[in-house]
Amino acid sequence: MSESKHETFMRAAIEEAHKGLATGGVPTGCVIVRNGEIIGRGHNQRIQQNSVIKHAEMDALENTGRLRAADYQQCTLYTTLSPCSMCSGTIRLYGIKNIVIGENKTFQGDESLLRSEGVLLTVINNSECVDLMNQFIREFPEIWNEDIGE
Repeated sequence: MSESKHETFMRAAIEEAHKGLATGGVPTGCVIVRNGEIIGRGHNQRIQQNSVIKHAEMDALENTGRLRAADYQQCTLYTTLSPCSMCSGTIRLYGIKNIVIGENKTFQGDESLLRSEGVLLTVINNSECVDLMNQFIREFPEIWNEDIGE
């Protein structure tokens, strides 16, 4: 996929991250793309919904709705932050084979596991994604540690 498409879809994921932050949550966002079109979007809502599973990827997948595994296998998932174990497990379950990661400097999830299963990871280390998370971690370290399971 061309660089400009990656930028367009990552911008949509970043917009989701800003929605999460604006409503009192962790600033991570995700969009799911199939055939060049966003079919699902979401942001971290663990705080807002008092949820243990509403990471951005989980929210985007839920908002995508029920699809066949074969449909998910044609998707690219754009996420502002490297996927954690829970989100990586769901990515593996549905066979999503392409992930574009906004950044993995503040947190590196299960990238090696995903790669070992043939998932293509493109890490772009977008400065806005990095800055957004670094600021959040400085301001809300206890929420951040809870979000990543520490």
